[in-house]
Amino acid sequence: MQCKGFLFDLDGTLVDSLPVVERSWCRWADRHGIDHQDVLNFIHGKQAITSLRHFLSGRSEADIQAEFRWLEQIEATDTEGITALPGALELLRHLNESAIPWAIVTSGSVPVAHARHKAAGLPMPEVFVTAERVKRGKPEPDAFLLGAELLGLAPEACVVVEDAAAGVLAGLNAGSHVIAVNVPAGSPRLDEADFVLTTLEALAVSRSADGNVTVTRKV
Repeated sequence: MQCKGFLFDLDGTLVDSLPVVERSWCRWADRHGIDHQDVLNFIHGKQAITSLRHFLSGRSEADIQAEFRWLEQIEATDTEGITALPGALELLRHLNESAIPWAIVTSGSVPVAHARHKAAGLPMPEVFVTAERVKRGKPEPDAFLLGAELLGLAPEACVVVEDAAAGVLAGLNAGSHVIAVNVPAGSPRLDEADFVLTTLEALAVSRSADGNVTVTRKV
């Protein structure tokens, strides 16, 4: 695959934050008497406010915003167990050393995303797109379109790296290449991804003198 830059999701793609995410949302579910599995089956890859509006559809927007602030505080302060996923640090360092543009494009808010990014010890991206910067979250393409724009690249020149079904759809809807990492089997349009992987360690990336980037799967 040929590209010019990368747009990475954060949670589940670069950072293992699953225990924190599930702890936080289960605490929230308990506040409202909602089954844990119903919540966990819905939330992944989506903005928190989207999930809250789904589960609290009969509540006022003021109530939903209050719930969002409660959940955000929990998620931004609980970083226990957060680590970089295998291959993430090595890949990002290689991109920096090779002068290959990359961005983080996450459904998380600034406090949550920055806390997890820091806890995992990842290098700082040139561009960091969080939930606050777009009106429509994944699976809509807005966040990835903004990430590409801020990198100065066309969406079709970027490769989206995602672990969630909603993120894969967002990348495809943006017209970008997509690398799916640990995306659940049977997810919509997963067959349209360029690569379907179980780890970032399977990627090899090289940049030519003209700035074109070649991405291959290691044998």
